[in-house]
Amino acid sequence: MDLSSLLQLGASVIRGNSDKTTTGIPLDKLGSALSGLLGGQNGKPDLGALLSNLQTSGLGEIAASWLGKGANQAVSPDALSGVIGIDKLKEFAAQLGISEESAKNAVADALPVMFDKASPDGSLLGDLAGNFGGLSGMLDSAKKLF
Repeated sequence: MDLSSLLQLGASVIRGNSDKTTTGIPLDKLGSALSGLLGGQNGKPDLGALLSNLQTSGLGEIAASWLGKGANQAVSPDALSGVIGIDKLKEFAAQLGISEESAKNAVADALPVMFDKASPDGSLLGDLAGNFGGLSGMLDSAKKLF
């Protein structure tokens, strides 16, 4: 799955969640906000950095479930806000015109699905390799899970 499709998937999850404040937001606006929220140094979403942050924040087991073939474990919005950073989440909420609480819940709903679809066989190899600093960056991130 390419990056654009992955962002649109995340946007669809957010728009379809149980929070009424996100249901009317256009998918392209949600996708753009997600891209900015997950942005790395090159302006593109950096899933490798996020994966690394999840691991070092004690959420490695949860992140591993998103990469594996089994069921995705849920992540608490508050735990995720500690990983992503409250300032980034505030900016995300402001871009979308929603509360910070809605923003945290939206991201907690979207990320497991996004990582799961980015790793259909339990691996993040393929189209998204560039988002992890190439193969060696992905391998370094994967090593931290186990």
